[in-house]
Amino acid sequence: MSLRDFLLLVAICLIWALNNVVSKLVVGMWGVPPLAFAAARFALVLAVTLPWLRPVPRPVWRIVLVGLLMGGGNFALLFIGLKTVTPSAAAVVIQAGVPITTLLSILILGERIHWRRALGIAMTLAGVLVVVWHPGMAISTGLLLVLGAAFSGSLGAVLMKQMDNVAPLNFQAWIGLTSLAVLLPLSALMEQDAIAIAVEAGWPMLAALLYSALIVSVVAHTAYYGLIARYEANLLAPLTLITPLATIGLGVLITGDSLDMRMVVGSAIALTGVLIVAMRRTGAPIAQAQEHS
Repeated sequence: MSLRDFLLLVAICLIWALNNVVSKLVVGMWGVPPLAFAAARFALVLAVTLPWLRPVPRPVWRIVLVGLLMGGGNFALLFIGLKTVTPSAAAVVIQAGVPITTLLSILILGERIHWRRALGIAMTLAGVLVVVWHPGMAISTGLLLVLGAAFSGSLGAVLMKQMDNVAPLNFQAWIGLTSLAVLLPLSALMEQDAIAIAVEAGWPMLAALLYSALIVSVVAHTAYYGLIARYEANLLAPLTLITPLATIGLGVLITGDSLDMRMVVGSAIALTGVLIVAMRRTGAPIAQAQEHS
């Protein structure tokens, strides 16, 4: 992975981390219905990327499936889960996508994983667990929904690798279209007074929506889809473990959470694992050429 792409991925993870906190505010504290929030997000995404709907990616069934998995399915499950779980817990559980993506990429794409990258994955997962583990932490329905979001996003990312020559904005437009087509009627059927609740939340709600749709989806996710097209799925997935660490850091800065030694040690272990994943098999820091290991 090139140094430029590595730094781009770090920036993407920081944007995602802030979005975890913002999304919790919207659906967990302001009470905005999660399906309605997800539908509004993808409506804005579609409006911005509408000129890129053509050409229609082929086969159509695959772009629709991938769009639903990485868009509507992923975010709907995540937002519903965030109603009852903390951003930090959600950010950690969503990292189950790392082993899921690795397994699916091996089964579906025939990719291989080198022992050094496996070590890096193990270290990053261990570090994240050290940071977030608390005695008595139980699996809740919300966390199971977040786990479902992880699987949905992972399967979509792996299936996307089987599509050729789909430009990132073209892909984003189809994610917006397919997601909105499903989320809008679901919200209308299952959620009451969504518009009134959103209006009551006022300008902060609008700012959160614009950030989630434009910065997170159009900017960060478009850039990430470009990285998926250039690198193996099981290389990118472990590096996104920066996101839960950044989410915890933002919690310290924004909500005044304490920064103890357990968090410091866990973060150090995880970031060491991230660096191992980003290194070439030869030991060079961050490679210019793509590696298949």
